[in-house]
Amino acid sequence: MEYLPLFFDVKGKTCLLVGGGTIAYRKAKLLVGAGARLAVVAPAIEPDLLELVQGTNGEYYEERYGAKCLTDKYFVIAATNDENLNEKVAVDCRARKVLVNVVDAPQHCDVIFPAIIDRAPIVIAVSSSGAAPVLARSVRTRIESTIPANFGVLANFIGERRDEVRQQLDEQKLRLFWEDFVQSEIAERVMMGRLDDAQEMFIRALDHAVKNKEVSEGEVYLIGAGPGDPDLLTFKALRLLQRADVVLYDRLVSSEIVAMSRRDAEHVYVGKMRSEHTVPQQEINRLLIEYAGEGKKVARLKGGDPFVFGRGGEEIAGLAQNNIPFQIVPGVSAANGCACYAGIPLTHRDHAQSVRFVTGHLKDGSMDLPWAELVTPSQTVVVYMGLISLPIICEQLVAHGAPGNTPVALIERGTTPDQQTHIGTLTSIVDLVADKNVQAPTLIIVGGVVKLHDSLSWR
Repeated sequence: MEYLPLFFDVKGKTCLLVGGGTIAYRKAKLLVGAGARLAVVAPAIEPDLLELVQGTNGEYYEERYGAKCLTDKYFVIAATNDENLNEKVAVDCRARKVLVNVVDAPQHCDVIFPAIIDRAPIVIAVSSSGAAPVLARSVRTRIESTIPANFGVLANFIGERRDEVRQQLDEQKLRLFWEDFVQSEIAERVMMGRLDDAQEMFIRALDHAVKNKEVSEGEVYLIGAGPGDPDLLTFKALRLLQRADVVLYDRLVSSEIVAMSRRDAEHVYVGKMRSEHTVPQQEINRLLIEYAGEGKKVARLKGGDPFVFGRGGEEIAGLAQNNIPFQIVPGVSAANGCACYAGIPLTHRDHAQSVRFVTGHLKDGSMDLPWAELVTPSQTVVVYMGLISLPIICEQLVAHGAPGNTPVALIERGTTPDQQTHIGTLTSIVDLVADKNVQAPTLIIVGGVVKLHDSLSWR
């Protein structure tokens, strides 16, 4: 994060604009919208800008910039087309410890202006840290299209009633009340302008919440976080993740996805590494039951899909036995995600009409897999967690009848920016990756579909 995002209170404070042209006018409108008093120094001034200055009972200095203009100024914007002058303003401001923004010169700025979505009192700021303002504006446009025009009215409605609700509900009920409220028919009535109807419905909803003396029922959300790319998280997964009081996550869940949870949620790492179980499965099961038993909403984030070699069935079995409500949110499996990002379709009418998923876990140095079934013609075999056992996998498939030139793909850190795809055959892949320091997690794909990688890969 190159800049710390903050919101700046300039109400009633004198802010100086150096420059009297169109650029200064654009910044002046933002300052006026936030309640600032304007001061402008420039040899000449645009009529519209002068009107803004007069409207705030501000000051216009019809002269060239001098450092004396900085006296008693709260914030300064250098908005001229003279780069040397703008830099001088920045230097003078820093000498006097006055915050400064230099338009289109982030290297001279203490603060920068973001692209803004204004639904006052809801304000959303989007910034590229000065690197790509056009991209920030594009993001603003996308967000703006999803935010109702009357969202600010809803924010004011909530703000006027926060103290009333806080006095009547405990902390947990308070949060759940407002979370339900913003997606309720009451909120829709507020944004439609039907405030009388909304107020009556609000009173009934609050009364019901107060009279419901039962402790909030805990619940577990078993969420598939996908194979790595945060953009593959589903809408439902994101919605439930942001409701959770506690988040249990494993090693395969990216930090970007964990960061999508509520800022005040408790994060519990329960990750496992190969042959090193940081938190035993039984302990994870116990934690889910314990947290939910305390009335908390618990998100259990699992890499890939929780029902594809994710032991999700074991976790929900314990919840069911203890009558704890749960929801299961499928995720993009590692097989699907990694294969797609590598340009390898798992099925293809010219190469494979079926897919077989297996795990490559070693037990006592050997693997107990139905090898003869895995060499079926026109079948794709996908091996999870098979990096260590790669030599055994290749050796056994050949020993059971697979041609040595059968194509193999080893995909490491799939769907992430660090994805690497190694292509070989059953007889060559082990030597090919021997000195490449391949990093887990990895996925192995065996079969004719691997031939399509060169023509279909977009990475």
